[in-house]
Amino acid sequence: MWKHGQGEGEGPEREDSPLILPSGLVMEVASLWPDHPDYGIELAPCRGRAVVRVGETVVASSSRALRLIETGHVERLYFPESDVETGFLHPTDRETICPFKGRASYWSVRTEECEADDLFWSYLDPFEEVAGIRGYLGVYHERAAVTVESSWPDGSSSIGRFPCWGDQEDLQRLLDCQPAGDGRFIAPGYHARERNVVEGGQLLGQAIVAASRSAPNQRVTWASMTFPRAADFDDPITLSVDQIRRGRTFSTFAVRSEQRGTLVAPALVLLDSGARDTIRACDPMPQVPGPHQSEPYDMGVTGRDLRIVDGNYSLDLDRIGSPEIHAWIRFRDSPDEPCMRQALVAQASTHWTIAAGLLPHPGFSEALAHVTLSMGPMAVSLSFHDDAPVDEWLLYSTNAIWSGRGLMQGDGRIWTRGGSLVASYSLQAMVREMLAAGTAKDASNLM
Repeated sequence: MWKHGQGEGEGPEREDSPLILPSGLVMEVASLWPDHPDYGIELAPCRGRAVVRVGETVVASSSRALRLIETGHVERLYFPESDVETGFLHPTDRETICPFKGRASYWSVRTEECEADDLFWSYLDPFEEVAGIRGYLGVYHERAAVTVESSWPDGSSSIGRFPCWGDQEDLQRLLDCQPAGDGRFIAPGYHARERNVVEGGQLLGQAIVAASRSAPNQRVTWASMTFPRAADFDDPITLSVDQIRRGRTFSTFAVRSEQRGTLVAPALVLLDSGARDTIRACDPMPQVPGPHQSEPYDMGVTGRDLRIVDGNYSLDLDRIGSPEIHAWIRFRDSPDEPCMRQALVAQASTHWTIAAGLLPHPGFSEALAHVTLSMGPMAVSLSFHDDAPVDEWLLYSTNAIWSGRGLMQGDGRIWTRGGSLVASYSLQAMVREMLAAGTAKDASNLM
């Protein structure tokens, strides 16, 4: 009997690794697609240049690589055969069978420095459902250094390790909730990650989009959300928009985000029709090093460039500093729809407060989250001031102003590089000892 989900994507160490055929044995490959037509395998372009290094030697480099996203499996990267340095490849006698892809053959890599056994594989005759991987070689990222490099119009680049969380397009797809009738909107799920919990900023961004699309002639100026329950990543979010008051100048909506019929995050959203300045003033932008003088930080999103001033966003338990973090962020693309730009700005607003508040305390960092400490945002309030394209640098400056009694409070500002204040936010978070160390959903258990 085939075990549902067998295939190379599970990785070499998993119990449900693919069936390995003894050398010389030929077996007919039976497809399980007729029995499981809803099984999920998605081929998505990898935006950027993907590179495989064995030691210091580049053995594959491509701007045409594919991400293979499969139900219950580790995400894998596939390279066009023409973009692999085949001179380093040596065929092995290993063969495996995946009931959703077909029969795979393997190649080891040998360079002057080192070797990587069975590093690449290919399906010479894949099933029609995955015909897009014909002529491609998959790679075990556990056995080599696999990176994705994004290039930017100013000539700079950012490099992240694969597997990544996803691309800017994936993030926008999650935020881009669609009308479902009767004041309801649906935001899609995403394939489950190692920690299958939705970030608070994502839920806030979705609520902003749903409210904006309920009053298309007005813009969101303020949104506030609480997080009474954790949400899972791989199921859709249903948003119900209740019109509290719809006015010509200001409108107020209540937005309920639910998953499987359970409330996960209620919000209030204020919109207005705009007006000319009567007066104008704002806080001065802090004098901090610019993005190219700050340390790159990889959060696993290709198409998003993230730089941390003085490297203060760190998992290092011994790092000590003032309770503040300054982070530069830009995206590859700036959406045309204003509410989608606002949602991208909101998504990162819940990232920084906890890390900033832990900085003054030796022996503490976000490395302890969901291990010995229960951490997570409890409530956030975000005000939008000026609009800005998100493909230009934005500076998130966050100060943790208080911590104690298992809670933490932080304030933040978001500026353009030129000093225009785009948004400001206030966040209350939970930081306390876990009731049971290692509990997967500790935050929701304590709320």
